Amino acid sequence: MSANTTVHTQIIRQEAERLGFSFIGFAKAAFMDEEARRLEAWLNQGMHGKMGYMANHFEKRVDPRKLVEGAKSVISLMYNYFPEQEQEDPEAPKISRYAYGKDYHFVIKHKLKTLLQFIQEKIGAVSGRCFVDSAPVLERDWAKRSGIGWVGKNTLMINPKAGSYFFLAELILDLDLDYDHPIKDYCGTCTRCIDACPTEAISPEGYVVDGSKCISYFTIELKEAIPETYRDKFENWMFGCDICQEVCPWNRFSTPHQEPEFNAPPNLLSMKMEDWEEITEEVFREIFRHSAVKRTKYAGLKRNIEFLKKG
Repeated sequence: MSANTTVHTQIIRQEAERLGFSFIGFAKAAFMDEEARRLEAWLNQGMHGKMGYMANHFEKRVDPRKLVEGAKSVISLMYNYFPEQEQEDPEAPKISRYAYGKDYHFVIKHKLKTLLQFIQEKIGAVSGRCFVDSAPVLERDWAKRSGIGWVGKNTLMINPKAGSYFFLAELILDLDLDYDHPIKDYCGTCTRCIDACPTEAISPEGYVVDGSKCISYFTIELKEAIPETYRDKFENWMFGCDICQEVCPWNRFSTPHQEPEFNAPPNLLSMKMEDWEEITEEVFREIFRHSAVKRTKYAGLKRNIEFLKKG
């Protein structure tokens, strides 16, 4: 490592922290051999369900140099979304905490572009691309390689100081930097997430999630009718699911985010069960105008609420 790469790494880290990222790690861009084999096995077993896009761009998913020409570094960043307040009515259908506020894709992409611009201004002619969960990037594997956490038995990125309520994002650059190293896996013998998953989506040994059995998949990704075999198994989740995070002991270290954009609209958290059951398309559009919940559309959310009601 040179003095230059050390200085560059430090100024990137400082600016990322200024922009609100909690953890930043650096890894060398390379072909991901072990991860490629694991992804291939997961796809071959059909664990992506109807998420056909997961099988696309395989080569790009496992080699960042195919996404950014001459790529040398992958910067992984974690942004906290843990809310201070939660839904008030315990009977109301539940929304995953990540979707309370403004759609994270836009909020974090803007910060990443600001960071990339800063790098180009301070360091010079650096080429790179920003990624927030919408491109063929194995974000958890890169975060693991960069040492900002380990991949838990629930397959989520867990940071030992702050838990797992974080969005992940990446910058892939054609710039050499000082690289971090993976940290230890601290899940130990704990099986709380495996035991708590009502649809048994997490494999008995952990570290593999059958996406086609996950409540988040059913309530967000699946466009057709939810299979009747899962009746009574959703524990009142209508958009996403946080069960495997709620039971994780590491989330006792979660602290509320400081991002105004992620605060819920005032009326969202106070909605009662009957409000959700009677929600109109107009109210849906008003509440979720800037939210990730728009992805399921009004008809999808109504379907999910009806499914819970019959249960």
